[in-house]
Amino acid sequence: MKTTGNHLQDLRHIQKTLQAQREKEAARQKALQQQRLQEQAQRQQFAHAIGAVQPLRGDHAQRVRPPIATPEPVPLQRAREHAAVLHEALSDAFDVTSLLETDEDLSYRRPEIGEDVVRKLRQGHWSIQAQIDLHGLRRDGAREALGAFIRDCQRQGIRCVRIVTGKGLGSPNRMPVLKHKVHGWLVQKQEVLAFVQARPAEGGAGALVVLLDGRKGMAY
Repeated sequence: MKTTGNHLQDLRHIQKTLQAQREKEAARQKALQQQRLQEQAQRQQFAHAIGAVQPLRGDHAQRVRPPIATPEPVPLQRAREHAAVLHEALSDAFDVTSLLETDEDLSYRRPEIGEDVVRKLRQGHWSIQAQIDLHGLRRDGAREALGAFIRDCQRQGIRCVRIVTGKGLGSPNRMPVLKHKVHGWLVQKQEVLAFVQARPAEGGAGALVVLLDGRKGMAY
């Protein structure tokens, strides 16, 4: 059995515990009161800073909202068309004579293309995959048709094509004007690696066999 001294000791312990809890709760209440007073002071300070305000009336949908700035549309299609026009703006005054090999069958190759490529092109090493007939077209029409034809072949990865120019027998003074123009246009095209006069069975002097820079990684 506990003695009277033990009971007094337990009672003192309980009293100390209760006192500590009361002090802790009082400190918490004091901190909350200080926080509320500080928030109230901040609200009053803010209200004093902005001055008197008047609430908006009416529905929220009728309030004036600032316009949302939208970026100007980029005319991508117009830019592509403009680039295509510049790309097809081939000069008629381009002098191709110095770039053609002076043999019996005039030919052309880019500086990085070997002579064996021209030889193989003459021998029919590459099969003709597509052709266009410019014979009878006027200059501007022929130039546009040629540009569209080469672009289409490039998209399809076509390497070897035939371009029919005609021999110029129906031209004034029987001069092959269109044929010379086509020579100059082709030389200005980056896609054209080389061209030669077609063999007799492929059109002879009235046609050209052209090697294009087709799909990447293909050997000449």
